Amino acid sequence: MRPLALPVLLSGTFVQLMSVTVMQVAVPDVREELGAGPGAAQLVLAGYTLTFACSLITAARLGDRYGYRRLFVSGMALFTLAAAAGAAAPDGDVLVVARLVQGLGSGLMAPQILSIIQKAVPEDRRPRALARYGATMAGASLAGPVLAGILLEIDPFGLGWRAALALTVPVGLAAIALSPALPPGRGRDGSRTRIDPIGAGLSLSGLFLLVLPLTLGADQSWPAWVWVSFAAAAVLVGAFVASQRRVRHPLLHPAALACPTTRWGVAAVLLFNAGIPSFILLLSLHLRGALELGPLPTALTITPYAVGALLGSALAEAAARRLGAAVLVLCAGVLGVSTVLTAVTIDAPGPALWLVLGVGGIAFGVFTASAFSLVLAQVPGEAASSVSGLLPTAQQLGGTFGVALAGLAYTAPAADAGAAFGHAMGYEVAVFALAALAAAVLHRSRCSSPRASATARSSSPCSSPPPSASSLC
Repeated sequence: MRPLALPVLLSGTFVQLMSVTVMQVAVPDVREELGAGPGAAQLVLAGYTLTFACSLITAARLGDRYGYRRLFVSGMALFTLAAAAGAAAPDGDVLVVARLVQGLGSGLMAPQILSIIQKAVPEDRRPRALARYGATMAGASLAGPVLAGILLEIDPFGLGWRAALALTVPVGLAAIALSPALPPGRGRDGSRTRIDPIGAGLSLSGLFLLVLPLTLGADQSWPAWVWVSFAAAAVLVGAFVASQRRVRHPLLHPAALACPTTRWGVAAVLLFNAGIPSFILLLSLHLRGALELGPLPTALTITPYAVGALLGSALAEAAARRLGAAVLVLCAGVLGVSTVLTAVTIDAPGPALWLVLGVGGIAFGVFTASAFSLVLAQVPGEAASSVSGLLPTAQQLGGTFGVALAGLAYTAPAADAGAAFGHAMGYEVAVFALAALAAAVLHRSRCSSPRASATARSSSPCSSPPPSASSLC
């Protein structure tokens, strides 16, 4: 793979995940300037994730059919155009539509990044490339609120929150200009790959009906349509899973979940991300709301978490090589403890809180930078694109579930804002405990599927495991 290829791919990862969180600090300013109501403000935050999460599985298969580079460039172009439109939005409705389209662009891009790494990077260099991918995810997730807070404070050219949205535009344009450095690969069957239209329709509609009520339900006091939507989503997702066993060209390759380490890895990623984005959001809301800090002090308070995440990302490859999936158990446990300590120290921001957030950030960085590589080390080549869609889907669904459930905990009746924050941190502790449990099962899992047979052994990563996956194979 050409030297510039990995930086171009990682630039896509950076802008995708930064855009998930960049509006968290800016929403109060958006509501004030555009006069957006609570529902529109919620969609500004979650509409991006809505279309992002729903399109990933289908987009992974489209990359197999039409080429990973082509889908990456198409997604980046759509993402960049929507970011520019959102930054120039004259009202809340235009901003919501721009965020929905931006999420769709991210959904087209994300699976192609992992597929290119899996197929174009030599096996001996792949763990390091995946570690850099995970490090980029960790840094980008926290760069959003920090950079947004700084931009809101300095208010360049009077743009305010618009500057935060426009921040990704030059990165997108540069990635498109440098995209010829990417290999033009596609799935093993290339142009013979067919897209299952029924499966695509079932997955898109099922995930949409699952994520939409999670996005809007709390603000509307959970009306009847929310529960109807959940029921319809369960039927459609169940029909999608059943259909994948019967069609000739399924969206999910049969080998994608054949190994139990992959199944438990997806579960661990989902549960872990049901805690992290909601934790950052709650921290931002509590600092700006209950403690009445401005955008810049809020960003500076969160900064130790971001610095810790970068440090943890740098340590992740060595930690995963030495401990295997046990490192995920350790990180989830550390995050649970740091969450309790955050609730204790939050009302007096200072060195104690900064230390707690720094340690939590290190655990977050190690988990994020190592989880995908540990799971993808198990995936045979023909299933790489399917898992490349499943993992970010789990990541985004977990984040959406987490924001909804943590929001319920935060808004539950409480004596004061401190008690409400404590309720929400209780939810976070429970989620990190479940993530640690899933990671523990992942650590004990072994590859014992048809891929380990003599006929499949030659193509299985478990036949010659990379160093970072030794405990899983």
